[in-house]
Amino acid sequence: MNSVVEFYNFVINRSDQIFKLFMQHIELTVLSVIIAILIGVPLGILIERNKKISSFVIGIANVIQAIPSLALLGFLIPIIGIGSKPAIVMVILYSLLPIIKNTYTGLAGINPNIIEAAEGMGMTESQILKIVKLPLALPVIMAGVRISAVTAVGLMTIAAFVGAGGLGYMVFTGVQSVNNNMILAGAIPACILALAIDFIIGKIENLAGRRKKVSKKLKIGVSLLVCASIVFGSVAYYNNSRNKIVVGGKNFTEQIILVDLVGELIEENTDLKVEYEPNLGGTNVVFSAMKSGNVDVSVEYTGTGLVNIMKHKLINDPDKVYSVVKDYYHKNFDIEWLKPLGFNNTYTLAVSQDTAKKYNLNTLSDLAKVSRNLRLSSTMEFSERPDALKAVEDMYGIKFKELKAVDGGLRYTALNKNKADVIDAFSTDGLLKQFNLKILKDDKSAFPPYYAATIIRSETLEKHPELKDILNKLDGKIDDEAMMEMNYKVDSLGQKPETVAHEFLKENKLIK
Repeated sequence: MNSVVEFYNFVINRSDQIFKLFMQHIELTVLSVIIAILIGVPLGILIERNKKISSFVIGIANVIQAIPSLALLGFLIPIIGIGSKPAIVMVILYSLLPIIKNTYTGLAGINPNIIEAAEGMGMTESQILKIVKLPLALPVIMAGVRISAVTAVGLMTIAAFVGAGGLGYMVFTGVQSVNNNMILAGAIPACILALAIDFIIGKIENLAGRRKKVSKKLKIGVSLLVCASIVFGSVAYYNNSRNKIVVGGKNFTEQIILVDLVGELIEENTDLKVEYEPNLGGTNVVFSAMKSGNVDVSVEYTGTGLVNIMKHKLINDPDKVYSVVKDYYHKNFDIEWLKPLGFNNTYTLAVSQDTAKKYNLNTLSDLAKVSRNLRLSSTMEFSERPDALKAVEDMYGIKFKELKAVDGGLRYTALNKNKADVIDAFSTDGLLKQFNLKILKDDKSAFPPYYAATIIRSETLEKHPELKDILNKLDGKIDDEAMMEMNYKVDSLGQKPETVAHEFLKENKLIK
């Protein structure tokens, strides 16, 4: 009962945000499905008329369907950037197979005698299609549309990874912060939306099945409305794109807070409009978005730039790491590193207090002695990056009994439920404080320094040179304790990232 009350209070407090994300989800889903119908139905008609190419077209659609959604997004980001565009394209591609296949099956399954009778009456091919084939195939075609529409609702939750918004933002943020109320606040409306769309399409199918005559005026009115929507939408997009700064970040709490913090700092000190794009996935997604110009400003970590982007060997001197990445980014990517924020969010490994006592663990050297008896649950990025798990294995000779790579906050859940013994973490994670974990000291310095700094595209800085001094106001203002406390307020106390960021800026007199 307490859980229900807690969830109810959460929904009431976040009702504005949930409604906004819900409307975004509807817009993205409906647009994707409409475009998929406009492509898929004509393709289905084409391959029914020319059966020689049917296997090829359906085969291509099958291959697209087999590609994992995140992999498909990864391919699309360098080509069309971040935001709603890659999400819409992804959902369109996944929606095509049921529509194409059902259109083809519905048309091909019509009794040949009926077609022959229509031809005998002197009907043209287009008349047969319009008057005979499509009405008879409509139930099968609509079944494909319903499948695509319902699937699209679920697929669109992944749009949050590329900054398109939607209910997936609540789901993935909840997973990162181990907040079940937030997960449910995103998942439940998504389920309701899927059921509602299925119901509405069913009603449309019934109405269409009655073949009511649609007046010429209504057809013209709908066409004009669609054209007007396209025109006004294009104008609005163009106007919103002018004089705008996009601040982007990765998909964990600290980055979400920093996006809000940097964005508000810019808005309060300039006349620029800021577009906030947190939760963009991992390092490479944000980096690709900056190179392509879809993101203007973000916060990066020196060690990440050194090892993950530059593929450089380990350097332990913080000043040298900063100098190396600053020079490299400027020369190779036209991206400028501004002054460090102050905190070092390095990787660490953590265990429960009970595990630490049982094996007498204080350092990673201690962990190396017993690691073969322990299970590691880490983020997928940690398990793959050369400056993460591989660095620990090479430096300490650590080999775990079992490795399970999961997403974000799920590793804390695994440790708390005794499904894992060791997890990776960032040294400023608020969840370390919430779960009272023992942080193991990196006594041989396997991890490079990860000092955070604001980075900005050179082109953006040329257009808005005032941003350099504004963003450098954060120089040394956020130490490790301050960052951990902000993370803790969001992850454990349930405060909104934008509220925590605003309070920090006010307390440090960075905004009025």
